[in-house]
Amino acid sequence: MGVHAFDVLGDPVRRRILELLAGGEQAAGVISEVIRAEFGISPPAVSQHLRVLRESGFASCRAEGTRRIYAVEPDPLQEADLWLERFRPFWNQRLDALATELARSRRERRPTSNDRGNPTATSAPKPGTDTGPGTDTDTDTDTEENT
Repeated sequence: MGVHAFDVLGDPVRRRILELLAGGEQAAGVISEVIRAEFGISPPAVSQHLRVLRESGFASCRAEGTRRIYAVEPDPLQEADLWLERFRPFWNQRLDALATELARSRRERRPTSNDRGNPTATSAPKPGTDTGPGTDTDTDTDTEENT
C-alpha cells in the first residue's frame, strides 16, 4: 500500500463521504446535500470528490434509474489498516493510559443531579444528606398541597 491511499484519506471532505457510506449505500444527491451543508462546497466540487473516491477504489457507484448509488469499498481501507498496524503499539499504550485516567477521574467525581450547576461540586453527597424532591425536607410542601 502506497502513500496514495493517505492522499485520498487526507482530505476531510472525502473522509466525511466515507463516513456517510460506512452506514450503507447512499444516493449521490443525499451525499451532496450533507457535504454541501457541512463544508459549504458546490455540487460540482462534491462530484469531484466522489470521482476521486471511485477512481482510487475507495467507493463504487451503480446506476439505479436516474440516481447514482455509492457504496464504500473495503479493500483500500483494509490496506491502509494493515499499513497502520505496525504503529498501533505506540498509540494503544497511550490510549490505555488515557482510559485509565478517565476512569480514575470518573471515580473521583461522581456528579449527582444536585451537583448540576454547582461548579464546586466534586463528589456525590453523603448518604442521608440529599435534600432533593422526595426527601423528608420536602414533606411540608406535600402536606400543604394536600390540605
